[in-house]
Amino acid sequence: MSGASSHAHRVGRSRSLRIGAAVLLAPIAAGVAYALDREGDVSRPGPHRDELRLVTLAQGLEGPTGLAFRPGDPDGLYVTEQTGRIRVVEEGHVLPRPFLDLRSRVLSGGERGLLGLAFAPDHRRSGLLYVHYTNRRGDTRVVRYRARGDRVEAGSARTLLSLRQPYENHKGGQLAFDRRGRLYVGLGDGGSAFDPERRGQDLGTPLGKVLRREVGRPGAKWETVAYGLRNPWRFSFDRATGDLWIADVGQDRQEEIDLRPAGERGLVNFGWSAYEGTYRWRTRAVNPRGRLAAPVTAYGRRDGCSVTGGYVYRGRALPRLRGRYVYGDLCTGTIWSLRRRPGSRPLVRRERVKLPLLTSFAEDGSGELHAVSLDGRVVALRAPRTR
Repeated sequence: MSGASSHAHRVGRSRSLRIGAAVLLAPIAAGVAYALDREGDVSRPGPHRDELRLVTLAQGLEGPTGLAFRPGDPDGLYVTEQTGRIRVVEEGHVLPRPFLDLRSRVLSGGERGLLGLAFAPDHRRSGLLYVHYTNRRGDTRVVRYRARGDRVEAGSARTLLSLRQPYENHKGGQLAFDRRGRLYVGLGDGGSAFDPERRGQDLGTPLGKVLRREVGRPGAKWETVAYGLRNPWRFSFDRATGDLWIADVGQDRQEEIDLRPAGERGLVNFGWSAYEGTYRWRTRAVNPRGRLAAPVTAYGRRDGCSVTGGYVYRGRALPRLRGRYVYGDLCTGTIWSLRRRPGSRPLVRRERVKLPLLTSFAEDGSGELHAVSLDGRVVALRAPRTR
């Protein structure tokens, strides 16, 4: 994606993605977020300039929306392009033959396209992988494929989720497996602005939800584990704790980072569209089902307009990031990290690097972080050069 189409996508996402219990939550959430806005660590970088750098590994990709690492292939980077291809990057080169080409099935543009990829935990044995895309009618599909060698078998497709979409935006797109091998999918509220049909708080629809399914069990159904989401643009599991971190794109006021702890057994309601981050929309009712959860942190329009979720860093190369959740913003390219402190405000730090048009982070087998940008780049987060 380049030129006018890239600009249109950027503007579209920045506008439309930013894409009892209620009484208790409002003052607590407001205290968290606004205290963070005043905290110097949020608004000003730290004192050291070279504690993190971005190293370009490849460029020239067409509107990358995500990146995954294939079990058994430590040298390959598998990049999803919005138009419908999965490209393989090896030693800085984009291989000419796609790993999977779904362009004939995918409707791309704005917030639609090929949005998610996850390899099964047992991929080395089974060859299974899962993709999340919008079909030619603009509706959501989650489809399982089987790969053999360096290609995906086109005839192996099996649809696991087929969902009609009412509007053009807010598709979610993330796929990820938890430590028990269950597949999770993130879905936006169906689109338009301000959730006109109130789907975020409606448990009768899968829109605005995080769903999971035991894909290895015949007859298993999708179940809702979290709701009240506007457009979850990337979620991840902390490989050390199993906690689920979700970045939810706001409407006009705030971007938010949410958390579903690993020990959570019931439904969690993150508030949309009764809440946008910490802001309470008084005309919207809160569904009483489940636990109403305040965001871990939120930021306003002075800092960005479309959050991109990342990972809790568990690698070894960047000690300064260890144990911190790393995330960013598509519009400003800003990258932050935070350390959660249960019962207290998180420590949020603006990092010294920026990646314009940041669409996704990825974690390799060693816990090291990578990211992709809509400008066609794949980068690695690396330690500073030694002097």
